[in-house]
Amino acid sequence: MPPPSSARTQRLLFALLSRLHLYIGLFIGPFILIAALSGIAYLLSPPLETWLYHDTLYGVTEGEPKPLAAQIATVQRHLGNPALPSTVRPAPALGDTTRLMFTTPGLGPSEHRALFVDPISLEITGDTTVYGTSGILPLRTAIDHLHRQLLMGDVGRLYSELAASWLWLAALGGVILWMWQRPALKALSGAQTTRRRHATLGLVLAIGLLFFSATGLTWSQWAGGNIAELRNAWGWNTPSASTALIDTDSQTTDEHAEHHGHTAPVSASTQLLPEDFDRALTAARAAGLTADRIQLSPPTSENQAWRVAEIDRRWPTQVDQVALHPGSMAVTDQTDFETFPLAAKLTRWGIDLHMGVLFGLVNQVVLALIAAGLVTLMGWGYAMAWRRLRKASGQRFPTVSEPWLLLPIKAKLSVLLVAITLGLALPVLGVSLALFIVIDALRWYVTKRYTARHLNAHPSNTSR
Repeated sequence: MPPPSSARTQRLLFALLSRLHLYIGLFIGPFILIAALSGIAYLLSPPLETWLYHDTLYGVTEGEPKPLAAQIATVQRHLGNPALPSTVRPAPALGDTTRLMFTTPGLGPSEHRALFVDPISLEITGDTTVYGTSGILPLRTAIDHLHRQLLMGDVGRLYSELAASWLWLAALGGVILWMWQRPALKALSGAQTTRRRHATLGLVLAIGLLFFSATGLTWSQWAGGNIAELRNAWGWNTPSASTALIDTDSQTTDEHAEHHGHTAPVSASTQLLPEDFDRALTAARAAGLTADRIQLSPPTSENQAWRVAEIDRRWPTQVDQVALHPGSMAVTDQTDFETFPLAAKLTRWGIDLHMGVLFGLVNQVVLALIAAGLVTLMGWGYAMAWRRLRKASGQRFPTVSEPWLLLPIKAKLSVLLVAITLGLALPVLGVSLALFIVIDALRWYVTKRYTARHLNAHPSNTSR
C-alpha cells in the first residue's frame, strides 16, 4: 500500500486528469467531431470520384496507345497554344487516360488545369482544375479543404491543428483513466453503462486515435513546422533526386505534396519538344522505374534536369525517382525507396496510411470505422456531460485548478514543466491551454469568493 502522501497525490492527479479530459471533450470536442466527419467523407470519396468522373478518367480499351508526343500535340491543338505541360502522367493501364497538367494564371495556390486525353483515340475526355501534385479532382478537393481548413484558407487550418493537438492527449488520458479505475468500471450498471462503454471503446480505438493525431500534426502550420525542423535535424527527411545540373546537392521531398505541392511552369528557354517526354519516359524505364503510375516533370531552366518519379503510394510502395539530363537523357541522380532511412519510410507510409492510400479500399474502410468510433465516443461523452450537468442542479462544474493547487510542490512543478514543454512543441495546444488555464483560474477564484461570502452570510452552516 502506498504511503498516505503518495495516495493523496495519486488521487489529486486522477482528479486533475479526469477534469482535463472532461473539458477537452466539451470545448475541443466539436473541432474533433468536424475533423472526424469530414475525414470519413474524404476516405470514402475515391469510389464516388471514380463514378462521378468516369468518362474523364477512362477511355478506349482496345487499340495501340499513341506516343506521348501525339497526345501532347492533341492537347496543344485543343488549347490553341504550343505551351508544354508542367507535368505529365501517362495512362497507368489500358483503358485509363493520360493526365497533362498546366500551370495557368488565375488559379488558386497549388491548383493546375488538367486535360485528360485518351492515349488510343486521342480524344480529350476532360478539362478541369486539379489540386496538389496528387492532382485530386474537384469533388475530393472540396472535401479535402473542408477537412483541413473548413474552406477558410490558412485561418481555417487552426481548427484542424487544434483538433490534432488535443486528440492524442484526450486519447492517452482516457487510457490512463481506464487503467486507474478499471475495477470500478466493471461494476457500473444502469445509467452508468454509457461510461463503461465510452471507456472501453476509447481503449479499443486508442492506437488509431494516436495515429490520427500524430500524422495529422505533420500537416499543421505551427506544430508541423516544428516537426519538420526536428526531422531535418535528425536526418529523417525523404530523399529526392536532385535536378540541379550544377552543384548537385541532395534534395528532400515534401511528403505532404499530396495536399499542397505544385510545380513551376515550363520555361521556353529549355527549348523542349513534345517528343522529349517519350525520350524521358524511355530513359526512366531503362533506369529501373517500373511502376505503372509515373510522373514526368520537365526542366524549368537551362541548368535543370528532368525529374521522373514513381507515384504509386500503395503497398508495396513505389516512389523511386531519377533525374535525367535534358540533352542526353543520361541519369544524373537517382533515389531508391529501398535505400531510404527507416524513419523516412515510416513517414511516407504513415502519411499514405492517414490518407487511405497505402492499402486501398481496406485502408479507407478501417480508418473510416475508427473515425466513426470517434464520433460515437464524442456522442457518449456529451451525453454523460449533459447528465452530469443536470445532476449538478445549478452547482458549478469542478475546476482543474483545485486539484492542481493541492498537489505537492514537486508534482505541481512536474505538471507545469510538462505543460510548458507541450505548449512550446505544439503552439496551438499551448495557446489554447493558456487560455483555458486563465478561464479556469478565474472560475476557481469566483467560486472561492462566492463560497466565502456564502459562509460569512450564513455562519451557522459551519457549526452544523
